[in-house]
Amino acid sequence: MLPVSLKRYAWLSIAAALTTILLKGVAWRLTGSVGLLSDALESFVNLAGALMALAMLSLAALPPDDNHAHGHGKAEYFSSAFEGFLIVVAAAGIAYAALERLFNAQPLETVGLGLGVSVAASIVNFATARILLAVGRTYGSITLEADARHLLTDVWTSAGVIVGVGLAWLTDRLWLDPAIALLVAANIVRTGWELMRRSAAGLMDASMSEPELKRIGQILESYRQHGLDFHALRTRQAGRRAFVTLHVLVSGTWTVQQGHDWCERIEADLRRTIPHLNVTTHLEPTEDPLAHADLELDRPID
Repeated sequence: MLPVSLKRYAWLSIAAALTTILLKGVAWRLTGSVGLLSDALESFVNLAGALMALAMLSLAALPPDDNHAHGHGKAEYFSSAFEGFLIVVAAAGIAYAALERLFNAQPLETVGLGLGVSVAASIVNFATARILLAVGRTYGSITLEADARHLLTDVWTSAGVIVGVGLAWLTDRLWLDPAIALLVAANIVRTGWELMRRSAAGLMDASMSEPELKRIGQILESYRQHGLDFHALRTRQAGRRAFVTLHVLVSGTWTVQQGHDWCERIEADLRRTIPHLNVTTHLEPTEDPLAHADLELDRPID
């Protein structure tokens, strides 16, 4: 079950989003910059994403039940997919406002104060993102990690907007403000696409990461010295929980108890190496030809 503390971090993200909406909104009203407006609009996406993250973390924390025997961990992927979709929608709104301002340039006002407020908002986002990223990696939460990466993207986006507005103000080239806003929109689309792609991979039962597969391989290799062999290894990631199934081949002369004891050792080693791992082993006698006939997911019917 997910620690209650993870939901607290979702509340932290919500608080940060509300704070940055207020600060960036003030910055936009002070300057009239469409670049700063685009930055403020993305903060609404941050808020929606944080609210969705809270809902999905709560759902993912539910224990397995009769209809969800493997738990509710995949709910986290809905959060990141939803956030990715909102990012793309926000990018379309930003691009529309930027194109309109590009052909109807307007002077910027109170730029120094407005940029100062925007910098303060970026500091809030950066600090929150660092916390969420550390917690997400520690607990294996794709929801918090996705939220953190979105906030970090927002920080760099804000930096670009601040530079664009500053240059437009200093050089009196007002087209720089909407031009930067268009670049911001393009960057936001890239982030949204990446979030949706990663979410789709999780919902499609994507395999565990290469480093984790390598660690699994090293553990299994250590057991081959004791006369065991393995095949039909399959892995999948479901939010913070991962699943591994494999066939363990032993001598047909072993007793059931011997084979069971070795399987228990293997499963324990794998769980110690990879947190939140569910392992299922299937014991087979290595001398039986049928033990080598079920390597594929769909075994042919005799």
